[in-house]
Amino acid sequence: MPETGKEANKQEEVEQEDQELSFLQHLVELRSRLLKACVAVLVVLVALLPFSRQLYQALAAPMMAQLPAGSSMIAIDVASPFLTPFKLTMLVAIMIAIPVVLYQLWAFVAPALFKHEKRLARPLLLSSILLFYAGCAFAYFIVFPLVFGFLTRVAPEGVSVMTDISKYLDFVITLFMAFGITFEVPIATIILVATGITTPDKLASYRPYIIVGAFALGMVLTPPDVISQTLLALPMWVLFEVGIFFARILLPEKAARGDSENDNNDSADQATS
Repeated sequence: MPETGKEANKQEEVEQEDQELSFLQHLVELRSRLLKACVAVLVVLVALLPFSRQLYQALAAPMMAQLPAGSSMIAIDVASPFLTPFKLTMLVAIMIAIPVVLYQLWAFVAPALFKHEKRLARPLLLSSILLFYAGCAFAYFIVFPLVFGFLTRVAPEGVSVMTDISKYLDFVITLFMAFGITFEVPIATIILVATGITTPDKLASYRPYIIVGAFALGMVLTPPDVISQTLLALPMWVLFEVGIFFARILLPEKAARGDSENDNNDSADQATS
């Protein structure tokens, strides 16, 4: 018996050492993945730094096109002429390097996923990147001209519109993030269906609440004007419908389960009546 107890203790110690070694290996791999992601961002940043002024000029173009003749943007803080373009360049570098960053995250997580999970996760990961870029492009080319045109037209008489470059950057970043995240609605919808939290039919039954919620969220995430709120709410609603459509196609078994549940509920209601 004593020898058996010693062997059991040795086996437990070996298992603990294996667990600790495995945990350390995961930490080392995570550090390596994070370093590679940071290096990718740094490389893009160094490549873009010589063009920081041109980047800000391109970002400010929708606002400059709407300013009255003789007006211009201003820099209130002493360091704004340097820090604001640098901040923009850093954000652009992160956006450009997002595919590399997400790939490193995928390479770290993928070994723990099942084959069917990998099969669904790859297209969702790629689609999320493209949709985020599409949301930012929609904000820049469609929303910015309309919003800035509206804001400059409603300025009181005698007020010169001269926007601070730092405040302007914060404003457009908020819009970029709002529209970029909004365009991820189809991905969120598919994930909700894939995890079994809901079904396409249940989501479709919530359509009136989704529409009201989209406009309420538009009021929170966008500036206090009707144009930008509507331009955020309508794409959110459309993308919600797109998410339901693709959830039915990509996850037919989940959609079938929802249909069978609805049939059972109808049968139960008929039996009760």
